[in-house]
Amino acid sequence: MTGKQIKNSLIYLVPVILGNAIPIITLPIFTRILTTEDYGVLGLSYVYAVFVNGIANFGLTVGYERNFFEYKGAVNVAGLLYSTLLFVAAAFLLCGLLTYLFKDSLAQWIIGSSAHADILFWAYCATGIVGLKAYYLTYYKNTEDAKAFAWYTIDESLLAVLFSLFLVVYLRIGVIGLVWGQIWASCIILSILSCRFIRTLPFSLDWKALMDSLRLSLPLTPRIFFGVLGSQFDKYMIGLLNTVGGVGVYSIGQKVGYIVFTYMTAIQNVFSPQVYKRMFNMGDKGGESIGRYLTPFLYISISVGILISLFAEEIIYVLTPPSYHGATDIVIILSMLYGSYFFGKQPQLIFAKKTHITSMLTMVSIGLNVAINIPFILQWGAIGAAWGALTAGLISGAVTFRVQQHYYAIQWEYGKIILVFALFFGSSISLVMLRHWGVAYEARLIFKLAALAAYLYLGAHLNVLTKRNYHLVKSLILPVKDGFRYTKSL
Repeated sequence: MTGKQIKNSLIYLVPVILGNAIPIITLPIFTRILTTEDYGVLGLSYVYAVFVNGIANFGLTVGYERNFFEYKGAVNVAGLLYSTLLFVAAAFLLCGLLTYLFKDSLAQWIIGSSAHADILFWAYCATGIVGLKAYYLTYYKNTEDAKAFAWYTIDESLLAVLFSLFLVVYLRIGVIGLVWGQIWASCIILSILSCRFIRTLPFSLDWKALMDSLRLSLPLTPRIFFGVLGSQFDKYMIGLLNTVGGVGVYSIGQKVGYIVFTYMTAIQNVFSPQVYKRMFNMGDKGGESIGRYLTPFLYISISVGILISLFAEEIIYVLTPPSYHGATDIVIILSMLYGSYFFGKQPQLIFAKKTHITSMLTMVSIGLNVAINIPFILQWGAIGAAWGALTAGLISGAVTFRVQQHYYAIQWEYGKIILVFALFFGSSISLVMLRHWGVAYEARLIFKLAALAAYLYLGAHLNVLTKRNYHLVKSLILPVKDGFRYTKSL
């Protein structure tokens, strides 16, 4: 890893740390005002919101990110950005109108009561606005402008929490305050970004660029359709086969476990542009270089996964009242699932323009998810949904990995990767078993500390945790802080 990449990693991690820390810190406040049923309604509302907005995007987030590197010059880049934004905004408004017209029926079908129709509609709006903002942030990521990416992400997270606290804690308007808080924050940041981009990147349209992205992205629409269905299916099935309260407990566990995924996404923002550049510049010969390049990022990505998994019990018990404590094992299990997603973040099929294959793979994944989750949820409820999601995710992930390697072979350092995942999965599963057997907390704590020490030793053995990297990180901490000073440039 170069000094610039380590610096960007630190900068990208700042909004991830703050963006996750602030909601986690405020969780004790919200969970003592809102019930598990409230969180269940919120979780089911976002099932619909994520699903429909995923369709409305037509896979253009992937097409825009990839084609960005094929367009040269400010005019072409601007045309690609603004054409994509207008198209997605139009689709978002159309789907929003339909959602508003049929919100009562949709709420009855998805949540089980038309009384929650407003939450369903506003959750859709919140998700859509966040999706529009993502195109501006992708521009920053592709240009490796980590400071701007982090600055706007942090601002949105802070504003969302402040608004939500005001609405839920002070005005006591209920769980819908969490949704409105996100909407207000996202609208403010989206407006600021739009004004700044128009001023510094003159508006232009390039319908040919949009068509090129659509040709690449449209085959991804079935993947998004089934992918969102697969990722959200567990919540829907818990509500259908178990209880809305069970959805709430699962949602809290997923919220904490999802820190692993967001952390990995922040790291992906650093390595993804470099992976694309090596693919375009070196072609098929770049596989060996990419494999060596990604090993440290894999270790760093899994590091938070193992931390969240080992100390899930402490996190849940400190932050939530007893009615939510059943989320502990859910956090551990989902941390393993999200950690396994590292390989799925590699753009091999996108680079090879085999996007139709990703849709086929996603259909296989959703089939597995449905087939495994139904009996697991019926037998074990919310915890069964977590085990079902992990089992289906590992099987479909293995299939996807094999196919990706066929179209673009990355020469992974398999020996090092096996060591990382063996320690991660071994310690996580052992911890679940120790809890199930009722082993005393003191013994479990010793086990956790031993597993953490072993992971740090492994990092040194893999030459990721070295004195050179330590001093490099230390020397970059102050510049990272300086990077958040106000600047007028993009």
